[in-house]
Amino acid sequence: MAERLTPGTPAPDFTLKDSAGKDVSLKSYRGRNTIVYFYPAASTPGCTKEACDFRDTLDSLQKDGYDVLGISPDPVNKLARFAEKEGLPFPLLSDEDHAVAEAYAAWGEKKNYGKTYDGLIRSTVVVDADGNVALAQYNVRATGHVAKLRRDLGLAS
Repeated sequence: MAERLTPGTPAPDFTLKDSAGKDVSLKSYRGRNTIVYFYPAASTPGCTKEACDFRDTLDSLQKDGYDVLGISPDPVNKLARFAEKEGLPFPLLSDEDHAVAEAYAAWGEKKNYGKTYDGLIRSTVVVDADGNVALAQYNVRATGHVAKLRRDLGLAS
């Protein structure tokens, strides 16, 4: 597993397919702050809650200069169903081989119900306008994460 990202270091660049099958690159978000959040699986209760929280605050985040990208190991077709069902207006990106999650240290050992396995670690990395890490949070909770993130960024609720 890669070392956790720290503020001030360059964010690993990536290009992934979105829910419509189009390529989306982090580079295309230069000039704006970008919230890159990693979630384990579309349409699960926690991931749905987190995605809907981002959806419900997206206008406010964008007014404050932040774009949002969601990344999971789900295939494009599953992301398309999730985005449509939940009305998610921001890109959901497919990282099936979890290479991007690994580069962001969002893939690694997890424990659940006494079992240890490798999987996606719910994480959020804020990339500044110059492409550097501004904030990196790992093992975040789905419920209440967006409100906490806004506080951590100094944004009004």
